[in-house]
Amino acid sequence: MTRGITRHIATVFMTSNATAQKEFSLVPIVRAGIAVLAVLITLVMQLAPGTTASWFANEWLRDRFISLHASSVPEQRILVVDIDEASIAAIGPWPWPRERIAALLENLLDTYTAQGVALDLVLPEAADTAGDLRLAMLTQHAPVILAAAFDYDLAPARPLRVGQVSSANDNGGSTVDITDGLPARAAGGFIGNHAGLSAARHVGNIGFIPDRDGMIRRLPLATSFEGKRYPTLSLALLACCAAGTASGQPDALGIPATTNALWRIPYQRQWAAYTVVSASDILNARVPPSAIRGRLALIGSSSLGLSDRVPTPLSASTSGLLVHAAALTSLLDARAGVAPAPWPGRVIAVLFALALAVLATYSFPRISAAANILLLGGAALLWTGIAFVIAAHDPVLVVSGPLMSVLFLLSLGVPFHWQMTQLKSQRLLGTLNQYVAKSVVTELLRSDLKDPLSPVQREVTTLIADMESYTGHVAALPVEDAARLTRDFLDCLTRPVLNRSGTLDKYTGDGLVAFWGAPLPNPEHADLALEAARDIVLEVRRFSAARERKGLPPLRVRIGIESGIAMAGDFGSTFRSIYTAVGDSVNVASRLEQLAREFPFDVIVGPGTAASAKRHVLRPLGDIVLRGKDNPTALFALEVPA
Repeated sequence: MTRGITRHIATVFMTSNATAQKEFSLVPIVRAGIAVLAVLITLVMQLAPGTTASWFANEWLRDRFISLHASSVPEQRILVVDIDEASIAAIGPWPWPRERIAALLENLLDTYTAQGVALDLVLPEAADTAGDLRLAMLTQHAPVILAAAFDYDLAPARPLRVGQVSSANDNGGSTVDITDGLPARAAGGFIGNHAGLSAARHVGNIGFIPDRDGMIRRLPLATSFEGKRYPTLSLALLACCAAGTASGQPDALGIPATTNALWRIPYQRQWAAYTVVSASDILNARVPPSAIRGRLALIGSSSLGLSDRVPTPLSASTSGLLVHAAALTSLLDARAGVAPAPWPGRVIAVLFALALAVLATYSFPRISAAANILLLGGAALLWTGIAFVIAAHDPVLVVSGPLMSVLFLLSLGVPFHWQMTQLKSQRLLGTLNQYVAKSVVTELLRSDLKDPLSPVQREVTTLIADMESYTGHVAALPVEDAARLTRDFLDCLTRPVLNRSGTLDKYTGDGLVAFWGAPLPNPEHADLALEAARDIVLEVRRFSAARERKGLPPLRVRIGIESGIAMAGDFGSTFRSIYTAVGDSVNVASRLEQLAREFPFDVIVGPGTAASAKRHVLRPLGDIVLRGKDNPTALFALEVPA
């Protein structure tokens, strides 16, 4: 379908240009329009990245980049405590008594001297009184982060309200809210902890907002609910407990840009880079304290029975706890100043698309469709490599933007210019095949001349040839024999002209006019014309010898050649036109052809050709005043040996 559309467009524009002979062609406008649209595709995708096709293309490619970028260097700052299947089998089924959870926290803080602990668990119901009291004391006086799971459906049929959410985030003693300056995502409901834990000093959100394909790629760093703001779990742990946190302000932490109040998690470490220990090993003190000392701990579960499994760019099924660990790694790197520096990725993408459009505008009309496809394929590979590097530095870059521009140029730009080439070929072939050598036609098709047949001034060499005493040869012949003689003689003249890349101007009954140097300039125009003249003489001699063997009279050709400036182009009227050359050198060549009857030489050459020829030695014949000239003209002869 695309090919049919581009053929129609190309036909309309090309036909208009050919029939109306307009000086202003619409073709460059269409060419420029295609280039502008290619750039706009990338620009619009950077400014409005939410369209379905581009979104899936962008996220799929970014996921591949994340997998390749992810480092296997061990993460020494974080400890992941997993309530895994082994822990449940060893200690008992979930839910565990609160005494056990409190003991887990106390072991991490006292025995293993963790900097802080965040629970990726929500405890909406009260349980054993003593255990809940221990937990409450820990959340009020120790570096412990409780969790709340916010729901982001703003218009639910039945708003989610389970438990309570503490609003007393301490932020490590700072009076500055860790979420100040961050765009907050509004929530419509929540699952919080029971009332006995409502006085907790630190609360972090563990709610996710999956992408439209179900993947967890982004987190709401800040959530707003009923006039209060809550950080995500990893940000709350960083603000509360990470050594070296100064003001707690987001800018000081180096938090990168967000889109729709969602922060793209870089996933800078592979899952194997994290230290994951079983909760039962912590409870039973089976882990050396030196392996944990000074770390930030996250407690959660990878147990299938607890259903905390999510897809991420690094794997199809991951514990939600590891997502918070990945976010904490990125925040720690940002605060330490070792995260990838921000780059203007979107600007680079638009500039790449602009360079691609300029390149395509230049290359489309000059090289073949296959070569243009290879060129665009190379550009796509180049951008993929560039985007792989930039993606880590610009989380909001739509990496697929320039690739969509390449796809657009492949689907519309290449077919349009291919159709233009075909129509151009048809036009040139129809006009020139009868007059111009195939090599010249081929070169014209490769060129990007707007109208190669339009009149131009060129240095050309004109050759005029005819049969001596033509009337005497055909006077007594039947019409069929006279026509055959004329046709065979013109074949002897035409073949050498086309074989030597000449342009056939016209036939003059028993002769022809040809020239070199137009429609394409040729620095060898004089030598090519002389070589064609020599070949003509030899062909006519062979033809004449064959006639003589049949008892017919011999034939002789007369040729005049001169070089100079001439106007060459498509001349004529709306009824009929012809590609010809007009100028003084053409008139001189005609006089020299007529003068050849007075010399024993078949080829008479003017001074312009003699001065331009590089490969031929000409015989001087003296000066003579030609008809219509005031001053003598130097004459030369091209001697053709028998």
